[in-house]
This record gives sequence, structure tokens and C-alpha cells, in this order.
Amino acid sequence: MMLFESGLYVVATPIGNLADMSQRAISVLEAAEIVAVEDSRVTGKLLHHLSLKKKMRRYNDHSSVGDRDSLIAAARDGVVALVSDAGTPLISDPGYKLVRAAREAGVPVYTVPGASAVIAALSICGLPTDRFLFSGFLPSKAKARADALLELASIKATLVFYESGPRLAASLATIAELYGDREIAVARELTKKFEEVVTGTAAELSARYAAHEPKGEIVLIIGPPQEDAIVDQGDVDAALREALQSMSAAKAAGAIAKRFGLERANLYARATEIKGQ
Repeated sequence: MMLFESGLYVVATPIGNLADMSQRAISVLEAAEIVAVEDSRVTGKLLHHLSLKKKMRRYNDHSSVGDRDSLIAAARDGVVALVSDAGTPLISDPGYKLVRAAREAGVPVYTVPGASAVIAALSICGLPTDRFLFSGFLPSKAKARADALLELASIKATLVFYESGPRLAASLATIAELYGDREIAVARELTKKFEEVVTGTAAELSARYAAHEPKGEIVLIIGPPQEDAIVDQGDVDAALREALQSMSAAKAAGAIAKRFGLERANLYARATEIKGQ
């Protein structure tokens, strides 16, 4: 068994294929006195696969200060491994408060990198990866989802989200309405038997998944916005003001977006601003 310094070890675990567990991650789990887990049933299967019997302690975002203090105390004199159900802890998974508290307490924190659904999906989707923004799960409520997408609309980067099968078609429909024909990729069941990546427009993919609800873990990727055509902002504002006399902000934005070849999301924000003046 390898020797490890005492401290908190943030250990990535497979997102599907158990063969993706690194040798260093296995060695850390072998050395760990405590494994802090999101769900003992899930991590128990991994430990069984590795022929390891370890003391597991449940840790999630609802754990108490006392739970964190206990783990930090154990990490002062021994090896404590933090894992999530799948992938890299803290990436839409528990751990932030524990890592922050450990660092503030002077307890060493080490990374044991490995699988991440975000990076795995980006690496094979065929969309730009030089700049990307990961924004976790989209809100489940329609208005909150639209508001979140509008807030991110002008960011010149590939956008990455996690999504569930039952909500995917509705999310894609909202994206189609707000973002138009941007390139979309849906990555599903990564590293598993039925791994697939499907690309197309949001409207095309919304129709596909409305007809056949997908199963499994899903990463939703939206390509960056196209460069807007060079148009006079005064002309756009004038057109919006005229349209707002007979239309809602949403419909006015859609109409003017088509007329000038601009993104509806950006025009909706401007139409709302004009309407409030």
C-alpha cells in the first residue's frame, strides 16, 4: 500500500465505467481511514468492486457543522477521502463547504483527479471547447429556466448544463425559442454501454426527445452565439419601439430578431428595458 500524508483527499470516481477508476484513486481509498460519501449504497458498490471494506460516513450539502468538524479532525491525523456518487466531487456535487472549512482549519486538501461528465461530454461533442461555462442544472420551472438562459445568452462561450430526461425536451424548446439555431449537443450515458452524442438544432432535438424521452445521465451543450450582423442599434431600437406598440416584449423580440438576423434573447432583454422606460 502506498503511503499518503494525512489530509482531505478529493477523489474522482467513475461516471459509469468502473474501469475508469485510477490506480492512485484506488490507493487513496485503500489508505483512507474514513470515506465521506454522498450515498453509502452507491459508494458501497464501488468499494465492493475494488474488494475494499471501509468506514463510510455520509456527507452532503445538508450535513451539519459538527459533521464537517468531525471529518476535518479525522483528516488532521489520517487520510479522509471525499467521493460523490459519480465523477469529481464539488462539480454539482457536495463538498464545497467541507473543502473550504478544511483549508481554513489548515488541513491539507489534495486532489485525485479523474472522470467528470462535463469534460467528457465536451471532449467528444464537436462544439468549441476553447471557452466554456458550466452552469449546473437548469431550473425546473419554465419561467426560471427562461430567465437563466436569457442571463447567459450573450456570453461568448459554449454553455454546458446537466439535465434530466423528463425535462430535456422542454428545456430544448425554450432554448430554440430564445437562442434560435445555435448548435446543440446532447451527451447521454457517457462511458456506459448505450453512450451517445446527438447534435442538431434545439428545435430538432426538442422534437426528437419529446417523442422519445431519454434515459440516463445527460449533459446538454449549447454552442456559442454567432457574431451578430453589423446593424445600427438606433434602427433596432426604433423597430423594437414600433413593435412594442402592438406586441409583448417576447413577440416583439422574436419579430425583430428575424428581421435583422439577430439573437432573440439579446433583443428580448433590450425590449424589456425599452418597455420599462
